[in-house]
Amino acid sequence: MNDPTPAATSDEPTVQRYADLALDPRLLRAVGDLGYQNLTPIQQRAIPIVLSGRDVMGAAQTGTGKTAAFSLPILHNLLPLASTSVSPARHPVRALVLAPTRELADQVFSNIQAYARHTPLRCACVFGGMDMTPQTAVLRQGVEILVATPGRLLDHIEAKNVSLSQTHHVVLDEADRMLDIGFLPDLQRILAYLPQQRTTLLFSATFSPDIKRLAQSYLQDPVLVEVARPNATATNVEQLLYKVPDDAKHAALLQLLRDHALRQTLVFVNSRLGASRLARLLQRDGLKAEAMHGDKSQAERLATLEAFKRNEVEVLVATDVAARGLDIVELPGVVNYDVPFNAEDYVHRIGRTGRAGASGLAITLATEREARGITDIEKLIKRTIEIRTLAVEPRARRRSEPVREERPRDARSTHDRVTASVRSTAQDPWFDKPYEADPQANPLWDAGAPTGAGSAALGTAGNIRMKRRIAALLGGKSSGNDA
Repeated sequence: MNDPTPAATSDEPTVQRYADLALDPRLLRAVGDLGYQNLTPIQQRAIPIVLSGRDVMGAAQTGTGKTAAFSLPILHNLLPLASTSVSPARHPVRALVLAPTRELADQVFSNIQAYARHTPLRCACVFGGMDMTPQTAVLRQGVEILVATPGRLLDHIEAKNVSLSQTHHVVLDEADRMLDIGFLPDLQRILAYLPQQRTTLLFSATFSPDIKRLAQSYLQDPVLVEVARPNATATNVEQLLYKVPDDAKHAALLQLLRDHALRQTLVFVNSRLGASRLARLLQRDGLKAEAMHGDKSQAERLATLEAFKRNEVEVLVATDVAARGLDIVELPGVVNYDVPFNAEDYVHRIGRTGRAGASGLAITLATEREARGITDIEKLIKRTIEIRTLAVEPRARRRSEPVREERPRDARSTHDRVTASVRSTAQDPWFDKPYEADPQANPLWDAGAPTGAGSAALGTAGNIRMKRRIAALLGGKSSGNDA
């Protein structure tokens, strides 16, 4: 594959409104029902190219409408093949959308379902963490658009629940994340099931060198669509950095939530255990907080996410599993409680706020040990994050916490304190006396063995068991008295 062909520059005339697009009226009606009027930059440049059947590498800031940019033209191209028949054979999988996480797959599926609501096209979504039986039943009824995570899709392919032999549109959404979590072998296996003649689209907020190598292998003369500098963050998101000590992060988080009046906040941490611990601490502080991470079942994660969207949860503590695909209307702020290990994850984290042109706030708490991570982030986004000072107020003691009394420090060494403690323990003086043998003791093993029939019993200690005599006829030894 040659280098991607750049798309038309932004100074050339482009369509500004959905109504001016050459889309099917049923799709325009669905878009109008959702309140969409103006196109975003990525939609202005990508939709006409996808309508023409070209492969696309699309890079745009998260929250700028990438899902509509690829799904609307694909739906338009599939409508001539749509059928109202109930036969599953008339509804083969014609378009496949692969997403790295369950949350992103579910979000993309919801959007596509809304766009296709006035058409006979069928949509389905399959991902792990759920029972395969209901998914199998839906797939066997026939679907034209399938949204899936790579692992669960391979499960259905191996179970012969789905065929990709007629799939001519493939979308790799957030492809860089799929490579980060090790989905490259699964992607290669899935793409091998697809026809050679197809349209392949890559959409992501970031494009790493690995992604470009993947595009060279599986895209045919793609058009490069970049509406912003690669790895850039949205200009409508205010980014703040607070340097705090290790033991003051919890108190700093509480103070920032109070100072900025953030009543709905998404807090990111780096580990599943850290998410659960921080959520419990915030609950003890009187906040409605919940944790969302990979150790929870899919049903629990979806229930927690829906509660957060309904404002029933004030603080959602999550790992990077929530950094992709979450579309929460007017989320006021995001807090990086831990600096991400991968600098590109920072772009996706703060992209959860300031979506669809709204303003947002992104706060990062960093310790001295995390200074290198901040440097990598600033190098990636090519800007310096504003550093602010924070005087952390001492946290008020909860009623359930016991009052700790200050005790004078003992200047003695540990060995001296332990020795003194042992000596102070009351003991029986008999145990301190040295061993003295009893002069009148006459052990059996020291006494001379008497002769006669009872010599064995008298000349043997009581703790030694005598060997049982066996008759000669049964294999025993015969004695001289038996002769």
